[in-house]
Amino acid sequence: MNVGINQLVYFICGALLALTTLGLGVSFFIPGTDRWNRRFFIALFTILVLCICSYLGDLIVYGNPAMATAEKIVAFLECLLLTMTMPLFTAYLLHCCGEDMRKSALFRAVLALWGIYLITLGSAPFTTYFYYVTPDNKFCLGPWYWLPMLLIDAVMVLNLAGVLRRRAKLTGRYFAAFLVHLLPLTAALIVHTIAYNELLVALGLVFSTLSMFGVILCDQIDRYLGQQREIAHQRASLMVLQMRPHFIYNTMMSIYYLCKQNPEIAQRVTLDFTSYLRRNFTAIASETPVPFSDELEHTRAYLAVEQAQFEDNLSVSYDTPHTCFHVPPLTLQPIVE
Repeated sequence: MNVGINQLVYFICGALLALTTLGLGVSFFIPGTDRWNRRFFIALFTILVLCICSYLGDLIVYGNPAMATAEKIVAFLECLLLTMTMPLFTAYLLHCCGEDMRKSALFRAVLALWGIYLITLGSAPFTTYFYYVTPDNKFCLGPWYWLPMLLIDAVMVLNLAGVLRRRAKLTGRYFAAFLVHLLPLTAALIVHTIAYNELLVALGLVFSTLSMFGVILCDQIDRYLGQQREIAHQRASLMVLQMRPHFIYNTMMSIYYLCKQNPEIAQRVTLDFTSYLRRNFTAIASETPVPFSDELEHTRAYLAVEQAQFEDNLSVSYDTPHTCFHVPPLTLQPIVE
């Protein structure tokens, strides 16, 4: 590997490590994620961080005759960690579609192929059929290297077919993210099977990591917008309940009679009723918490209107600082018949 390509691979690995570490941190700390999704993304990004670290370790020890044992270990870890994400993705796909993975033929087929791959991978350090490390610590492909790679390619193709078959059960955003996750890595692995190319697999991992990170962000945005819509709906429902039709009817009738009996009080009740309606509409449109002084004034306006109807039968006292009120509380006199 020449110096330019070596530097490029180091750069890609550094970018991958930064992205996967960021994704891991977001998975831990982002609010509103349900337990299943949180555990999945934590496991996914943990595996990817370890995979990239093993890849960096391979770059460091490669070609050093004194590090032959380390080369065998990191090569084994690379092959293992990279494929661990595949059955994990299958489980996540089935979860998003509401299917039981224990009863899924897709999951059983993926586990079977991955299990055979693990058997071949476990025997690889003891034979030269799949790969081997030369005395000068160089990684070389064996004559049967294509066999475990075909198994992994088959797993990726099965996952891709599973996503396409379940398109109707996925949202458009998730469907697109899953395709972006699968297609580049599948293509990179197929090419890697034919012509060994670690850099291409690393690039596939970049797109895979970005797509999974995008799924997290999209999911959280959807949840946040849904919560905001629900809060707005509940706030509007609460305000509508506060503005009961019979309350409005009774208030208008009270103002009607007060206009003749006591115009000054009628004006004040009209002002309080207007203030009550205005604050109701303001609260519905507001996206921030209502200050205590505004809510207290809202309550005062409502009670002042009710007091106009019930006269001496309703007595209200406020045990609050007078500065909380924008307008002094109204003291009504009984209506003279």
